[in-house]
Amino acid sequence: MKLFRHGPFGAEKPGLVDADGGLRDLTGLVADIGLATLEPDSMARLMALDPTALPRVQDGARLGACVGGVGNVIGIGLNYADHAAEAGLKPPGQPIVFNKHRGSISGPNDDIWLPPGALKLDWEVELGIVIGQRTFHVSEGEALAHVAGFCLVNDVSERAYQMEYEGQWVKGKSYPTHCPLGPWLVTPDELGDPQAVDLWLDVNGAPRQRGNTRTMIFCAAYIVSYLSRFMALEPGDVIATGTPPGVGMGMKQPSYLKAGDVVTLGGSGLGEQRQVVVESPVR
Repeated sequence: MKLFRHGPFGAEKPGLVDADGGLRDLTGLVADIGLATLEPDSMARLMALDPTALPRVQDGARLGACVGGVGNVIGIGLNYADHAAEAGLKPPGQPIVFNKHRGSISGPNDDIWLPPGALKLDWEVELGIVIGQRTFHVSEGEALAHVAGFCLVNDVSERAYQMEYEGQWVKGKSYPTHCPLGPWLVTPDELGDPQAVDLWLDVNGAPRQRGNTRTMIFCAAYIVSYLSRFMALEPGDVIATGTPPGVGMGMKQPSYLKAGDVVTLGGSGLGEQRQVVVESPVR
C-alpha cells in the first residue's frame, strides 16, 4: 500500500494510491496520514479498502509530506562507508544521531529555500523510516514490526552551519523546506527488503548520487532498535537513515546549490521528488 497527502500546505488531506497508480482521496475515512492512522489496526483497515470505491484526487493537486503530525525527525550521519570516505571521515562504530527540526518538513515537490547568506547548501537522498507504534527497547528482530512504512527523504543540509559553526549538526539541518518527504509512505510489504533500495539524485539533470541501501553500515532494523535504547519512538516519527556518496561537499571541487537549481531524486519503490532552489522569503 502507498499512502500520501494532498492539498495546500498545512491543510493536507489523506490519500491512497490505487493499483493503477491513480490517486484516491481518503477524506472522511481517516483524519490524516499520521499518529493514530499509522497504528497497526488502522493500517490494516486501510489495506482492506477497495481503492476503486474512493473518489479520485483532482489532477495537478499539490502533494504534501507523506506523513503528518510528525513529532520528531531523527537523522543518522555517515551511514554509508563510501560517503564517509568522500567526506574524509572515519566510518562510525555506532550510529551518529542528530535531529532535524520538524519545521523543516515540506512536500516532495515544494521549493527549497536558500537561507540568507548561505553558500554551502547541499543535497542528500535518503531512505526514510516512519514509525507506526510506540517503540521502546525493542530488539533488532522486533524492530521492523514497529515500522508503518518507508519514504524518500532529501536531507537538505547547509554545510557551513552544520560543520563550521560550534555546537550540534541540527543548525545545518533544520531550515524550513530542508526536509522534503514523500511522495508516498510505502508499507513494508509493498517495498520489500529495505536493504535493497536503489537511490539516485541529479542536480540540473547531471548525475550526482547513485547508491543502494545494501551498503549502509547500519541497517534499518538495527537503527530502529538502537534508537529505541535511548528514546521512546512514537507513531509518525521519521528516521532519515543516511546518504550514499555524491553529495556536493564530497566532490573534488565542492559544489553547492544556488537559486534556480533543480534537484530531482528517487528511490526504487519509493517514488520521485523534484525541487527548485529559491531565495528564502526572509532576507
